[in-house]
Amino acid sequence: MNPKKIAIIANTTWNIYNFRLNIIRKLIAEGHEVIVMAPVDKFITYTESIREVTHIPIRHLHRDSVNPIQDLRLLFELIHLYKKHKPDLILHYTVKPNIYGGLAARLLGIPSVGVITGLGYSLMHEGWINVITRLLYKFFLPFHRKVIFENTDDKALFEKAGLVSASKSIAIKGCGVDTTYYSPNGVVRSPEIITFTFIGRLLYDKGVREFIEAAQLVKKQNKQVQFWLIGDLDKENPSSVRNDDLVRWIRDPDIHYHGATDNIRKFIEQSDCVVLPSYREGMPRVIMEAMAMERPVITTDTAGCRETVDESVSGYLVPVKDSAALAEAMINFIKLDHASRIEMGKHGREKVLSEFDDRIIADQLYTILMEV
Repeated sequence: MNPKKIAIIANTTWNIYNFRLNIIRKLIAEGHEVIVMAPVDKFITYTESIREVTHIPIRHLHRDSVNPIQDLRLLFELIHLYKKHKPDLILHYTVKPNIYGGLAARLLGIPSVGVITGLGYSLMHEGWINVITRLLYKFFLPFHRKVIFENTDDKALFEKAGLVSASKSIAIKGCGVDTTYYSPNGVVRSPEIITFTFIGRLLYDKGVREFIEAAQLVKKQNKQVQFWLIGDLDKENPSSVRNDDLVRWIRDPDIHYHGATDNIRKFIEQSDCVVLPSYREGMPRVIMEAMAMERPVITTDTAGCRETVDESVSGYLVPVKDSAALAEAMINFIKLDHASRIEMGKHGREKVLSEFDDRIIADQLYTILMEV
């Protein structure tokens, strides 16, 4: 395969830093030139560790804007950037790059691949934005040579809705996790106090409310338990937790709010069980990170989440929006003896190593790109 110039597009540099470095490194290792196009934020520091990559700022990509004039500016900007840099292949992530980037690539005759990382707020909630997003996907997704989904449920949903053809769609298991960085630290958790931890953006769609309600139910029966809440408010997301709810929750002495952090690993190490009661995910990265560190998990029996957990082996699956069922799963975990909890964690890491290692995912994605 002759070296190619491959462009990767996303709505934030944060997205690139957190989820795309494995495929960037894979492409560079195979001799390809990689350019990244994304709005610049503090995570631009990734270019210091991968000096071979060229980062090109996007000025008009505002992920939550519904202003059609703004989106038209984005389309023209992408056409200009694609013309100027002449990539041989473009890999699009997130909603607006998939839509407007797909159109720009088609207009210029550049092969394009779209990656659907999850439904996002617009498709998870009914309303006019849902209708418009579906129409845009239906019109623009066919412009991609291939559309990649990060779980099989989303792939099936898009095909059933007529948004993408089965011949163009393919599912892989998320973006992968660095199993060297996220690995057991050898420190055995004390069996005296059980810590359940929620890590993620503070969105109602992530099941934060259910986590708090389940914590209150569990605490009534178990005194040697603590609940940690870790994450930041995402004010640009309509599902963001309201300030008054957050303040009310953290006034509860049993809820320990640690704010946002760039060191998730530290909190996973100090947790006995990581909990993500999300309504729907692409593929929940934090669950894979916890399992890689041999921590049992509790998550919901929904798209993306259900693919990560082997029920009662590496963790528990509970129904969506069911605080009582979540509390019951927590209580079942508390009832396990210490050795069983450790064994559950080991099973989780084995699953991650065989299915979710970021090198495995990068190899799968690379194979798809080279076929395109």
